[in-house]
Amino acid sequence: MTEQQTGVNPQQPPRSPSAAGRPAASRATGIGRLLIAVYGVLALAATGRSFVQILSKFDEAPLAYSLSALAAVVYIVATVALINRGALWYRVAWATIGFEMLGVLVVGTLSLVDPALFQHATVWSVFGSGYLFIPLVLPVLGMWWLYTHRPAVQAVAGRKTP
Repeated sequence: MTEQQTGVNPQQPPRSPSAAGRPAASRATGIGRLLIAVYGVLALAATGRSFVQILSKFDEAPLAYSLSALAAVVYIVATVALINRGALWYRVAWATIGFEMLGVLVVGTLSLVDPALFQHATVWSVFGSGYLFIPLVLPVLGMWWLYTHRPAVQAVAGRKTP
């Protein structure tokens, strides 16, 4: 067979899946699956918690319960963004996980410095102590995972050098 019949040129390295027009590799592999599962569980927990708090006693601590609802939305969007492929979802994952990290640090610090501000706990109070500090550790792991699975690295890693 000739080069024209096979479509392969032995002088050129094979194209990566991204370069060939196929979707980028999934981030839902290996530890990424566990990361997505933990984000999903936190999304459910934070959603349930905020739903009950807002319906039953919102007037007692509107800031705290609104922050719990915000955390729930962040966890839901982060979970969806980590599951989906593509550059847009990759950027959404970075934005939500970065926002999550900022929220945990700000709310965690404020809840220690001015406890009167958060008389009722939020998901991010005291750096997520009510959730075994998972809200503090999770965005660090999420950012590490995104960094090591960024689209440009996957495209380059798929190529073989001559």
